[in-house]
Amino acid sequence: MVKSCSTETIAKVVREYEGVRRKHAIGEMVNALKIDAPHVIAAFGEDAAVIAHGKEALLLAADGIWSRLMDADPYWAGYCSVLVNIHDIAAMGGRPIAMVDIFSVSNSTQQDKVVKGMHDASEQFGVPIVGGHLHPDAPYSVIDVSILGSAPMESIIYSHTAQEGDRVVAAIDLNGRVHPSSALNWDSVTMKSAAEVRAQIALLEEIGKKHLVSAGKDISNPGIIGTLGMLLEVSGKGALVDLAKIPAPELEANNMTFEQWIRMYPGMGFILTAPAKNVPELLRLFSGVGMTACDIGTVDASKELKIRFDGDETKVFDFATNGIMHLSREDIPCRVW
Repeated sequence: MVKSCSTETIAKVVREYEGVRRKHAIGEMVNALKIDAPHVIAAFGEDAAVIAHGKEALLLAADGIWSRLMDADPYWAGYCSVLVNIHDIAAMGGRPIAMVDIFSVSNSTQQDKVVKGMHDASEQFGVPIVGGHLHPDAPYSVIDVSILGSAPMESIIYSHTAQEGDRVVAAIDLNGRVHPSSALNWDSVTMKSAAEVRAQIALLEEIGKKHLVSAGKDISNPGIIGTLGMLLEVSGKGALVDLAKIPAPELEANNMTFEQWIRMYPGMGFILTAPAKNVPELLRLFSGVGMTACDIGTVDASKELKIRFDGDETKVFDFATNGIMHLSREDIPCRVW
């Protein structure tokens, strides 16, 4: 529970956070790469590309790990390289199938720790690593992983389909700890059983099949507000969020400030938009797998993300003039509009 905060301070912290600023170059790269491909249903702006494949869709995604995390804790970097990819498939309402990796490494000790982290996460979530490529003599150490998933075409949860009037729901597993190697990582996964984490991932597939949400993303490096901002940017929408309603652990007990929490990468967390009538069911479902879900705001047509606390209100992003990814809805090739 947030006891006090300045919306101006939080807005500035989010805008200036490196996890947000690192997304600014995406738009330019998308426009340089995109081509028309009839079998690609959705691609840039989504957590995973959606590729037509018979009655189902294939979901394809890739993620890399910050070099600073590799330097701080190679085991956790390896674990996260698997975790973030599984999140990308789950956020689309999909089922993860398998992964491949590209690993560039400069020393064998670091290599062993990264591989151990990857193996443990792969085994825990039940998603195998089936191949890839190794650069054993690189001048640096980097791990990148790509993942394949699948979902019924009609059950996919997109990022760009939030609707005016939707409620914004944040769902996070608060039963965890600040990771000892990274002050901006909330670890709620390494101490959990395989059954617990697999149930949390499978829930998103159920939510997609029940058509309970209009849009969704996993909470990634930009944090809770930054991730919501990316969803709104590609949806061409805005929102007003009440900071007091954002789910959070006991901050003082975890030696953490709200400014720190709002930038956290959670071990298990998702931002969703949904019709108001579906929110009670969403909150019940997330509670059933050990996650705390809260209705934190409303989607509107403003193309601005604003935050409110105790009567104080501040604009964080104006997507019409200066967004996060510099990627508008018109930039995204998609066949579901």
